[in-house]
Amino acid sequence: MLEAYAEILAVLATVFGTLMTLGYIPQLHKIWKRKSVEDFSLVFFVLVLIGLLLWTLYGISIMNWPLIIADGIGVLGESAIIIMYFKYKKR
Repeated sequence: MLEAYAEILAVLATVFGTLMTLGYIPQLHKIWKRKSVEDFSLVFFVLVLIGLLLWTLYGISIMNWPLIIADGIGVLGESAIIIMYFKYKKR
C-alpha cells in the first residue's frame, strides 16, 4: 500500500516540478510584450536561478535526466528573464 502512494507521489512530484520549472514563462512573455521590467524583482529571479543551477548540478552528479532536463530548461528561462531585465530596465 505504501509503495502505491510512493509511486503516485513520484508522478505528482514530476508533474508539478516540471510546472514549477516552467513558471517563468508568464513573466517572460509579459516583459517581452511590454518591453518593460516595471514591478520586477531581480533578487527573486536571481535566487530562483541559483536554485535551478544547483538542482541541475545535483542532477548531473547523480545522472538523473529528468532533473537535468527540467531544471536545465528552467536555467535557460530564468537567464533569459535576467538578460531582458538589463535590456529593458530604465536607467
